[in-house]
Amino acid sequence: MEIILAKPIGYCYGVERAMNITYETLKSEKNNIYTLGPIIHNPQVVKKLEKNGIKIIENLENTYVGTLIIRAHGIDPKKLERARKMGFKVIDATCPFVKKNQKRATQLVKEGYFLVVIGEKEHPEILGILANANGPFMVIENKSDYKKLPDVKRVGVITQTTQSMENFISVVSYLLEEYKEIKIFNTICDETIERQKSARNIANEVDLMLVVGGKNSANTKRLAEIGKSINENTYHIETSEEIIKKWLKGVKKVGISGGASTPKWLIDEAIKKIKKISSH
Repeated sequence: MEIILAKPIGYCYGVERAMNITYETLKSEKNNIYTLGPIIHNPQVVKKLEKNGIKIIENLENTYVGTLIIRAHGIDPKKLERARKMGFKVIDATCPFVKKNQKRATQLVKEGYFLVVIGEKEHPEILGILANANGPFMVIENKSDYKKLPDVKRVGVITQTTQSMENFISVVSYLLEEYKEIKIFNTICDETIERQKSARNIANEVDLMLVVGGKNSANTKRLAEIGKSINENTYHIETSEEIIKKWLKGVKKVGISGGASTPKWLIDEAIKKIKKISSH
């Protein structure tokens, strides 16, 4: 059985950086180390960090003051300021591409544009962007949101860094027809685009496609959606334990893709499980 791996595989730059910062913090700080929400969207990695002493909190109240690591998705600047005033030592692990996105959004609002953000309304990256921009906005998740668009003259557009290019182009095409003055920043991360292209190409040439990563990860879910749209034998799994023997019956080629927050060891475990099943 042939196994074809998508490229890139393993952590993206922003996640790798956030994880390195977290492990360095564990070496230098001994007690009361927190992240406000999970540092990345991978339950298996987060569980490991918890065992190493990282505490995940949803708010700053009723918490002993200590060290607060800002997650890769970014944070509301008011919460950041509050943490510092409360006495927390703040370590910022926000992805540089997300920070750039926050700056773009702030710039558009300052220039007088009505901000349109293409992405998932409740995603932490989106919430952080909107809090930083601090101006009139609307989040477009899908076509059903179009009818809610306001009657304004100037629209500024950015997108969640892990959006699909197809959705970005679809929304922008609609906006170009509706508004006279529009300023657009394509803020999809380059590595997101590469992962989506690779998943698409592989899904076309394999009998079975596996996408490994957190069920709570937006970019991983997107890879699974792309795979499924091309190859109906596409499955989104978090761990190798979810791989079912019957999936591999009669399969000659297996494609494996992973989300930006999927560690290489989870990919390796999936490969090991596939080889074990196929050898029997």
